[in-house]
Amino acid sequence: MSIRILVIEDEPLLREDLGSLVTQEGFACDTAATVAEALERLRERAADVIVTDVVLPDGSGIEAIDRFRALAPGATILVMTAFGTMESAIDAFRRGAADFVLKPVVPQDLLARIRRVAEHRALVRRVAGLRRELQAAREIAVPTGASEAMRRVIELADRVAPTGSNVLLTGESGTGKEVIARYIHDTSGRGDDPFVAVNCSGLKETLLESELFGHVRGAFTGAVDDKPGLFAVAGEGTVFLDEIGDVPLALQARLLRALEQREFYPVGGTRVEPLRARIVCATNRDLRERIQRGEFREDLYYRIAVFDIHVPPLRERREDIPRLADYFLDRLGAQLGRRDLSLSADALTRLMAYDWPGNVRELRNVLERAAILSRSDTIEPAALPAEIRGEGSPGAGGPGGATTLRRAVAQFEQALIRRTIAECGGNKEAAARRLGVNPSTLYRKLSGAAEGE
Repeated sequence: MSIRILVIEDEPLLREDLGSLVTQEGFACDTAATVAEALERLRERAADVIVTDVVLPDGSGIEAIDRFRALAPGATILVMTAFGTMESAIDAFRRGAADFVLKPVVPQDLLARIRRVAEHRALVRRVAGLRRELQAAREIAVPTGASEAMRRVIELADRVAPTGSNVLLTGESGTGKEVIARYIHDTSGRGDDPFVAVNCSGLKETLLESELFGHVRGAFTGAVDDKPGLFAVAGEGTVFLDEIGDVPLALQARLLRALEQREFYPVGGTRVEPLRARIVCATNRDLRERIQRGEFREDLYYRIAVFDIHVPPLRERREDIPRLADYFLDRLGAQLGRRDLSLSADALTRLMAYDWPGNVRELRNVLERAAILSRSDTIEPAALPAEIRGEGSPGAGGPGGATTLRRAVAQFEQALIRRTIAECGGNKEAAARRLGVNPSTLYRKLSGAAEGE
């Protein structure tokens, strides 16, 4: 074990015996006869464990603890004395000593104490190392998007993440609201605590109530044991309430009280529990409309919508499709053992032309299906569903044919140009060089797009 011991003892024979004892055990050891010598040893190299006598030629070992700790702030200090009193023990502990050893010292007892210190320090170091490794390995999943709309979403998420305020995410199903919620959690300083998600539309009222608040044994039929709810499980992390608009009115009242008081009672319980977690909600419904119809509490709405972020549908940010496709294909390639998965230009054009009623979730599913069907690592239009190939189905943006294809090509071209300009820091000449076109061509295409808008 890489533990260094400093033994401070004025009696030469005992000092030598203790030094030999810990050295034979495999520890590195320094010795000192006085407080001054001990301070000099610590200036040369810090110790992990300091074993000191109380009565020393130039002062008290207890009174010198503060000076020892100044030079070796992380050291564990064991105090030896033949004159142990309650007052001296209290003084030693108050100054930071970890243990009190009475003389005559029993060698195996002292070794056992040092071993416990060494094992504890090794464990602390290992845990700290694992925590650093975990933090380094844990990638924060940054929402993917090159569009101005998604940049705005990420900017708002960055602003609210460290505040602890409740957040309401709105938008159609499949737009990636949970991805934004996880991003807020990961960047909030709560990332080491749990992120727990519950679909409020997927459970009956009684089950949802138990899921959120927990229950005590006997609270209802089938409650054979106490069960903590997600509010308790999350600790100081984040609770993500998806489809908050579907929470029954009766349960909305309990939820409102929990959010306002920052405490709650488990179902059937009488002991209050603190609510320390942050609440992030999401819905694809118009909550203001539901308030007007008497289906959602207005006071709860204002409690959960302290900070609201709208996640736009994919059809309103088509320039995100190439980057999203690359992201999904990278992950699918790793899962399928096909690291070089990509889209042909024609396939990407068809994806750009489609209106994506199922949004990002639908795009991911389409790409997974296409990757499985494609015999080549380059996915061609033939592997895409008929409606995306432009063969006349809902979501294709109109009848198939040259008109749809031309529009899609133009949209893709404009998205590529704007993305390249952004990547070049707004320098259009640099963007033209990267795209392999003359600056005049790039300006003409940008001008044509502006006129078309």
